[in-house]
Amino acid sequence: MSFQLEGRTAVVFGVANKRSIAWSIAQGLHTAGMQLAITYQNERLAEEAKDLIDSLPGAKGFMCDVSKDEEIDRTFAQLKEQYGKLHVLVHSVAYAPAAELEGDFLNTSREGFRVAHDVSVYSLVAVARAAAPLMTDGGSIITMTYYGAEKVVPHYNVMAVAKAALECSVRYLAFDLGKKNIRVNAISAGPIKTLAARGIAGLSDMLKAHRETAPLQRNVEVAEVGSAGVFLASDASSGITGETLYVDCGYNIMGFKPAPGNPQ
Repeated sequence: MSFQLEGRTAVVFGVANKRSIAWSIAQGLHTAGMQLAITYQNERLAEEAKDLIDSLPGAKGFMCDVSKDEEIDRTFAQLKEQYGKLHVLVHSVAYAPAAELEGDFLNTSREGFRVAHDVSVYSLVAVARAAAPLMTDGGSIITMTYYGAEKVVPHYNVMAVAKAALECSVRYLAFDLGKKNIRVNAISAGPIKTLAARGIAGLSDMLKAHRETAPLQRNVEVAEVGSAGVFLASDASSGITGETLYVDCGYNIMGFKPAPGNPQ
């Protein structure tokens, strides 16, 4: 099976800046030969997005706020007009108000809970539904999750609950779309110093704990997550759907941190 993706088209949601996971995946897909459509949320982010998009020859930009159904509809109408069909959709979108990522989960507000799930979870359902009619040759839908979906990570709070819902949504979407030969999978990356991650209280502690506990004894690089995205987009993963692929240097397999001096 090949990782070459020439002649295929991908749309990538969530490219915020050059440090983002979505950008790393976009670069990998471009190198593999894909045509790229890259979305940005609003006019405020348009200029930075344009600089990134222009650095990938042939890539085109589209403005889309995934919390608004009318913008999703408009964007996919534009994609249909521009490309005719899609083969890959990358969903790297997550948001919770900053106040919800501090203190105790017990104090999560009703509005913060709603926003986190609307933007981080429902948006996957919405864009998958819009993309499916364009994936006439089958396709691959990829989203981003994190280990906090299944184990407690202090301060990750409502975003952890949203990621758990996202992973469950991946399984249900995989079931619904399998008959169309559309695969749906998630990548669970270890903590990375993206701009978005810096909004999480205690990020430095998370990175330190991850580095000291993971079998590879280091933090994952964003380029490694990008490579995993190319794998899930390619025919090399044609038999994989409804799964969460861990790209975290093995951190998720550990039950506890070994004592200093003990063999791992």
